[in-house]
Amino acid sequence: MDSLHFLLGVNLILVVLVMVSVWAYSVRIRDVSIVDIAWGANGALIAVSTFLLADGALPRKILLTGMAGFWGIRLALHIGNRKRGAGEDFRYAAMREEHGESFPARSLFTVFLLQALLIWAITVPVQAAQTSVGPPRLTLLDFLGVGVWTLGYAIEAVGDGQLRTFLADAGNRGRVMDRGLWRYSRHPNYFGESLIWWGIFLVAAATPGGWVTIFSPLLMTFFLLKVSGVPLLERGLAERRAGYREYMEGTSLFIPWPPKNPKG
Repeated sequence: MDSLHFLLGVNLILVVLVMVSVWAYSVRIRDVSIVDIAWGANGALIAVSTFLLADGALPRKILLTGMAGFWGIRLALHIGNRKRGAGEDFRYAAMREEHGESFPARSLFTVFLLQALLIWAITVPVQAAQTSVGPPRLTLLDFLGVGVWTLGYAIEAVGDGQLRTFLADAGNRGRVMDRGLWRYSRHPNYFGESLIWWGIFLVAAATPGGWVTIFSPLLMTFFLLKVSGVPLLERGLAERRAGYREYMEGTSLFIPWPPKNPKG
């Protein structure tokens, strides 16, 4: 337990230092939304740091580092490419307008340090399970976790790719994305994200006491559905995009499901 406490402390300091550095750069360029790139990158960083410092069972260390690492790197690259040439995300721009000159200082605590704490807490299964020496071999629960993670990763990556292609077509400007996975869920990428962390949790649950880390996927799913994910996007899109309210009536919010006739 002492080694786990030490590891958690080191990783918390690490992500705080990274986020403070990113915050300083965001003040310089007046774009807080670069924090979204740092989110995934910090998740991968914690996984690698834990792999180097922890002394748990090697097969599970490799597995968890790969799962969190692939998730974090793909997400950081995806958001980085999406931001290229774009301005500050409308959600952060609204916060900047609301708080005015105090926003840069406020954002250090309400955006950057808050996200540092959240990514640290959500990756606790990755950290804790890598310190466990048993079981020494991968179990059925490990493989179940990999299956759930793989499904989530595929849904998130495919959904992001479909949306990127849709937005790149000038003919789709102002239109609602309701094709591919987006025909069955208004937020398939967020659903995939949730599955990724449920999969990681299942791998952690294969270790003694690993079930305690269930707060991680619960916290991620809660934030996606109730706080920073779906609510902010839904509110903004319903106000700014014609036809989105009709899309909301006929399409599942989160879990992919056959669309229904909004008039039926």
